[in-house]
Amino acid sequence: MSSDPFSALPERRAARRAFDRAARTFSAASVVHDEARQRLLERLDFMRIDPKVAADVGAGHGAGGAELRARYPNARVISIDSSVAMLRAARAGAAATAPIVADAERLPLKDGTLDLFFANMLLPWSSPEGVFREAARTITSGGLFLFATLGPDSLEQLRRAWAAVDDRVHVHAFCDMHDLGDLAVASGLAEPVVDVDRIELTYRDVDSVIRDLRSTGAVNLAAGRRRSLTGRARWAGFVAALERERREGRIPLTIELILGHAWARGEPRRARRPEPHEAAIAISAIGRLRRSSR
Repeated sequence: MSSDPFSALPERRAARRAFDRAARTFSAASVVHDEARQRLLERLDFMRIDPKVAADVGAGHGAGGAELRARYPNARVISIDSSVAMLRAARAGAAATAPIVADAERLPLKDGTLDLFFANMLLPWSSPEGVFREAARTITSGGLFLFATLGPDSLEQLRRAWAAVDDRVHVHAFCDMHDLGDLAVASGLAEPVVDVDRIELTYRDVDSVIRDLRSTGAVNLAAGRRRSLTGRARWAGFVAALERERREGRIPLTIELILGHAWARGEPRRARRPEPHEAAIAISAIGRLRRSSR
């Protein structure tokens, strides 16, 4: 992957088309999205916030918006997604409140509209710079930006398998926690805090891996991706390389999950002290760490 943390990001239109196609299959394969969403909601237990207006940005099927509506019954909850098909599915399930079709990097909201900007797994499919800028613009003084995304170690098995075949981009870039913290500050947000965890999914075969990725719209959307067909020989090489990743009869898939939050500048609203088993790391406190080679 390029040393530029914002390289090989997905094309916006390609991402919208992928999620339109995945609207019917998303819920059955959204285990990572579901896990990340629950962890974000648990994080809200430690936030002193009572939003009047909250937005689930990158809402997908609307589960996040429904959870926010249940948690804050007096708040107006907006579900925002660029995929019309996703929002239709959300509305069919009575999950979305005030659905809006919009690009997360160009929200049709006035400055200082939101008290809570909830972004579960939005950043992997958007320009982080654009999303952070819109979060800083649209949340009220003292409002909260809460996000979950993927770190650069995510899907490392797929990267290695494709690297054995060619040197083209097949898995697009994910941003490091330090870059996200820096970006939050540069965007005008305050007191960014992140924590990182690793999840491992396992699959019985390569077809199951690819089916789950396609079902959630997680296909290769990078600007530098190969535009021609993969070809039988190249695909066979990828499958053979991914099979070599197999452990104890299963193919593992690593997910580096990053959870973070930051506040709008203004009157600070501190989070309560985390419980002993939790890890909350202030960007200013950790500096830059050299990533160990694997």
